[in-house]
Amino acid sequence: MNATLMQMTVLMLCGAGWRVLTPNRLSAEQTRLVLTSVVYYFFLPAMVLDVLWRADIGWQSLSFSLLGCASILASAGLSWAICKLCRFRNPQTGAVILAAAFPNVTYLGLPVLEQAFGHWSRSVVIQLDLFAAAPLVFTLGIGLARHYGESAEAKPKSPLAYFNAPPFWAAFLAVALNLNRIAVPDWLAGLLHTCSGAVAPLMIFSLGLALSWRDVHLRNLPFVVPILLVKLVLMPLFALWLAGYLALAGQFKAAAVLDIAMPSMVLGIVLCDRYRLDSGLYAMAVTLTTACSLFSLPFWFDSL
Repeated sequence: MNATLMQMTVLMLCGAGWRVLTPNRLSAEQTRLVLTSVVYYFFLPAMVLDVLWRADIGWQSLSFSLLGCASILASAGLSWAICKLCRFRNPQTGAVILAAAFPNVTYLGLPVLEQAFGHWSRSVVIQLDLFAAAPLVFTLGIGLARHYGESAEAKPKSPLAYFNAPPFWAAFLAVALNLNRIAVPDWLAGLLHTCSGAVAPLMIFSLGLALSWRDVHLRNLPFVVPILLVKLVLMPLFALWLAGYLALAGQFKAAAVLDIAMPSMVLGIVLCDRYRLDSGLYAMAVTLTTACSLFSLPFWFDSL
């Protein structure tokens, strides 16, 4: 695990270095937008198709979904209670709940789990993302952002519209092909495998582009401490407890819990910007939870 995280850290630092050096006058924001768009619209759907077409989809998939949804909902409820108790203002409350509840299951979880457990763990990541994290981000996450923030949209976009996206199309197609026992042609399997290999390094590099120490301010520390506690300690602890009651055991249980133990998702910055929550606080939470995860993830890996 330590060797894996060292590799991830070096690649993230390369992304952070791009932010400082801006090669060819390309800013970190411009570069990250291009890279994440290519991943989201092309490479990630290819990997979803590659993984879910041949995955063992059944009761175990339901267990992954229940584990992910329950962990996110429990963390959201606990962080909401902390915000009410501490009387945080709405922009900070929304940012704290989003940062504490939603883990970076794909952008960091995928490369870490793939290096730590092997290629089979891709299936765990994809199922936790598409059957738990992503649906809750586009429903509960957006609902929380609207409630605690402001929106200039005259007519809010329906949450169902967010599922009209390439990764979900690929998931639907892959599950249909899987359940109908249609074999993957050899030439297509090779192509999908090649495309899948590009996802992890691009995601880690993009995560490095998103990190900025300029967003780290002492005034935000009282808001970030609860996020660190919930996100990196209590959420994986709850997931570990709940996994004992679900049809998960051995490596599958370890991979699922470790994926839930990932730091705050990067997508939340977009929600904070769109709904006028405290974007600076959220960016600081992403930076610090990612940095602290270099110590928390080895602990959870050894514990599992």
